[in-house]
Amino acid sequence: MNIFQKLFNSKEKAANGTCQDSKLTILGNNDDFANIYTELPLGDTYRLNAWVNIAVNILVRNIARADFTIKNDGEDVEHGHIYDLFRKPNPALSRFDLWKETAAWWHLEGEAFWWFGSGYSGGLPKELFILDPRKMRHEGELSGGLDYGFRHIPRRWFYHSGAELIPILSDEIIHFRDWNPWNPIRGVNPLVSLALELEQDYFANKANSQLLKNNAIPQGILKTEQTLRPEEADQLERLWESKYGAVKAGRKIAVLGKGTNFEPLSFTPEVMKLFELKRWNLYTVLAKFGIPPRVANISDKSTALSGKDTAEQHSAFWKYTLIPTLKQFEQILESQFFIRLGIKERGVFDLWDIPELQESEDAQSRRDIAEINAGLKTINDVLKERGKELKPWGDTWFRPKSLVPMNDGGAVNEE
Repeated sequence: MNIFQKLFNSKEKAANGTCQDSKLTILGNNDDFANIYTELPLGDTYRLNAWVNIAVNILVRNIARADFTIKNDGEDVEHGHIYDLFRKPNPALSRFDLWKETAAWWHLEGEAFWWFGSGYSGGLPKELFILDPRKMRHEGELSGGLDYGFRHIPRRWFYHSGAELIPILSDEIIHFRDWNPWNPIRGVNPLVSLALELEQDYFANKANSQLLKNNAIPQGILKTEQTLRPEEADQLERLWESKYGAVKAGRKIAVLGKGTNFEPLSFTPEVMKLFELKRWNLYTVLAKFGIPPRVANISDKSTALSGKDTAEQHSAFWKYTLIPTLKQFEQILESQFFIRLGIKERGVFDLWDIPELQESEDAQSRRDIAEINAGLKTINDVLKERGKELKPWGDTWFRPKSLVPMNDGGAVNEE
């Protein structure tokens, strides 16, 4: 077996043996579940499953909306090598695409790789490239089962470009990795637990397509008790169309002879279950990715969603799905890039201009008035937050008339 076969052979045997069916593999504790998943018929779910594709696109385009900024002691950095690196990672990659592609691999494979480029020799990188994690292997996979679990740091990685095998040192990459209980070095495909649901959805789609193809009910039927030869049936059909016009909607006239009757078939209860199954799988995919239905433009007919409900779902999508992911990206970069390379700056996602996270003007005004009345803010504090001109008298707090001063003993102070 040559090195390419050993590196990229997808038919790896599990520690506990294999089943008779070559598509099924018994899992051992040391197996890489992410690689085993790709052996299933639905390995490329981004291509084969519409809702996986939709969900990932919703995630990546919203993550890319968050502006990644460089800060030094809390102040924005708007020039310098680090600023330029994240503004233009390489000649073919924009800062928008940097996070869009990183998030796409993260949600499809559970990991993403940044490479400093072939010209990197140490220090601060000049470029950043995104690598396909499906083509990445580490040296532990070439060592006959050497255990890296106790340190989680392989010294070298190998990338198969299609034309050559490229060795990459661990110091030359940043590895975004989600927790994997089966492999401490690699990430895990987030759709592993949905393998059966995705498979069911795939075959349900095929069954529905077959039903639609075979459910071509004629628009009209010409019946006769006479025996008709094929050429007579064609002549009768042409005569009817020439006199009354062709049938619309792509359907044709059926000519039946010898007392033949036509009875259209209806969907059986088993067929109707396919539609309910697809509905269940849809919500399962959205739940796995943390996407509320309204964010995916789905509304339940039994529940009328108001504008407030829609706004709350979009806000929850950011608070409970996107922001935790962005925070994880920040922490990975802090440890593997800024601290490791001795950079004093830090990178954070600035969410100030995300409309889904902003309060409405009315809600903000009511909150400001309540805090002013409670003495938590002055009028100038509110004006400063809104970027407006301060008032000469705005630093004075005006106590509401409804408030009565009390002494330490609880008695009312007489004025």
